[in-house]
Amino acid sequence: MKFILSSSVLFKNLQVLGSILNTNNTLPILDNFLFEIDNNTLNITSSDLETSLSCEMTIDSSITNKIAIPAKLLIDILRTLPEQPLTFSINNNNTIEINSSNGKYAIAYMDGSEYPKLQIIEDASELNIESISLQKIISSTLFASGNDDLRPVMSGVFFQINSSKSCFVATDAHKLVKYSRSDINSSESVEFIIPNKPLTILKNIFSDDTGTVKILFNKSNAIFNFANFKLFCRLIEGKYPNYDAVIPKENPNVLEIDRNLLLQATKRASIFSSKSTHQIKLDIKGNSLKVSAEDLDFNNKSEEILDCNYDGEDIIIGFNSRFINEMLNNLESKSIKIELSSPNRAGIISPIESNDQSEEILMLVMPIMLN
Repeated sequence: MKFILSSSVLFKNLQVLGSILNTNNTLPILDNFLFEIDNNTLNITSSDLETSLSCEMTIDSSITNKIAIPAKLLIDILRTLPEQPLTFSINNNNTIEINSSNGKYAIAYMDGSEYPKLQIIEDASELNIESISLQKIISSTLFASGNDDLRPVMSGVFFQINSSKSCFVATDAHKLVKYSRSDINSSESVEFIIPNKPLTILKNIFSDDTGTVKILFNKSNAIFNFANFKLFCRLIEGKYPNYDAVIPKENPNVLEIDRNLLLQATKRASIFSSKSTHQIKLDIKGNSLKVSAEDLDFNNKSEEILDCNYDGEDIIIGFNSRFINEMLNNLESKSIKIELSSPNRAGIISPIESNDQSEEILMLVMPIMLN
């Protein structure tokens, strides 16, 4: 019982599949890749029960079998092999033998029938999104999501799609991102929350030629179909917070500034900020922005003055430098706009120009009480 495939193609796909695996699985068989061989088709699956990822490959074979092979051991041996065809021989003594051009390696396998089966999504709705758009959605929002077990609905990105537009939201209660697209819509209004882990995996898999991603989903699960991959995940149950209620509507103080100029200044200021609060201070007067930080414990401080365009009253406000840096890093526009109302209310950051007219992005960051 043999099958043949390329070492480099297999290794590349197993590296992607390996991103699912946990180091402390409750079921020992989840430390394995499931190999399902059906003549010239090989389907490899990895799972942590909540998220599963499978990859379909074409092989040279005439057998049908299902076995579970230790993931770490298989990846480690493939990592050291140069590109070549490998022959896998399934033996009756529960070992699989890998024959390369100058060696052979035997690995003990488990019965593949013990591997958890993927759930079938019943009464599924379908949504099609271009992979480039989905990658932009994920990269624009994922960094703002939370990881608090006490608030699981915030541990993911909220998808809200209707007939006219789509909205994707992430928040951890300290920062919030609302990303909208007018070119993604659905005949019926749909809402669901996708956890952080599957979105991180999707973001790392997508390439420029991935094509269209077909999403099948119901109230509890979703499957993403694209290229030769299929990702299954459980959706987060619960009602997402009313994010529109926390976005200030009246923001009379508006600052416009070069994004990279401000990003570099806040990065430098963060070096001198308190290691407990990461606080930086923005002091805006006229068309001048002073960015400063101080660590009283070590008597370190910094101060920079930047040119900007500002319309509003003089204001001094404090922010967490990590949040500001994350937001500025995840924007692509040359210039950005910061809208403020008062030192104790959230600030809104948004791009001034965009290369994609179908998208809108709004980032909200809560202030820190100044020392």
